[in-house]
Amino acid sequence: MTTTPVPVYFDCDTGIDDAIALAYLLAHPSVRLVGIGTVSGNTSAERAADNTLGLLAAAGVEDVPVAVGAHDFLARSFDRGAVAVHGDDGLGRVASELPAATREPEAGVTAADLLRRLSLEHEGELRVLAVGPLTNLALALREDPGLVARVHSVTVMGGAVDAPGNVSLVAEANFRNDPLAAAEALTADWPVTLVPLDVTMSHTFDEGHRERLRAAGAAGAAVPALLAGMLDTYLDFYTPVFGDRRCALHDPLAAAVVAGEVPSAQWRHGVFDVVSDDGPDHGRVIELEDDGTAVTTGAVMSTDDPVAEIVLGRILPHAWPA
Repeated sequence: MTTTPVPVYFDCDTGIDDAIALAYLLAHPSVRLVGIGTVSGNTSAERAADNTLGLLAAAGVEDVPVAVGAHDFLARSFDRGAVAVHGDDGLGRVASELPAATREPEAGVTAADLLRRLSLEHEGELRVLAVGPLTNLALALREDPGLVARVHSVTVMGGAVDAPGNVSLVAEANFRNDPLAAAEALTADWPVTLVPLDVTMSHTFDEGHRERLRAAGAAGAAVPALLAGMLDTYLDFYTPVFGDRRCALHDPLAAAVVAGEVPSAQWRHGVFDVVSDDGPDHGRVIELEDDGTAVTTGAVMSTDDPVAEIVLGRILPHAWPA
């Protein structure tokens, strides 16, 4: 039986795990990537767009529009990004190895504009996957409150519910960068799935996975070769975190959720908000009492599915150009 691919808008801050998620989405037969917006986070929104267009060129994909989104967050300016995690180019210092992009980002179109346009073109069907700070989503909601009724669903990689944070004791990076945007996106009246650190820190790539990507690259597949190269920096960063050489699969896991490949997910349904006040709880996810009127979010708390194998199982056999 043939299944029609679902349209997905990908909002990202294209660092290393974003790049793996992008490759997974491009390789997945049940996903039709219809647009990509970039936001500052791992790197600047502008650098993220360059990275995205280079990766699309390496994949031989020319028909997915890319729009540069918010450079600064709603309540503060963007700084240098996560250089220690993703390198100064966002891609583990391999961005210089990307092929030259054959096109520019959408002229005069922001990521919020692109999201709104796609919600009209794919009304009721568009899946939104957001794996960076949620600034673009908040701006789109502010400009067009009707967006919530046109989007099928929103999947967000961000936050820490019961798990510790990764940039403070309580906060995850995407939500701490722009907690006001995260709060607006989580409490909007659209179906939200939250993919927090609680689940993403439990699924990893290691050197064996990297070697399989490298072997595919040596056989002539450009995208796996690039992923293998950038993973070196990512593994370096995470080695002291895990105590051995492996790295978390934050954004790829969220992409697998959108593609429906995490069937064993254990969920918590609740009313979630994000602390935007300055102080030690800045960016913290809080669960509110459900009074029956607030928007309920489903948070994926764990899964027994072999996420690393699911992701590689789509990327490795794909017919990537040389």
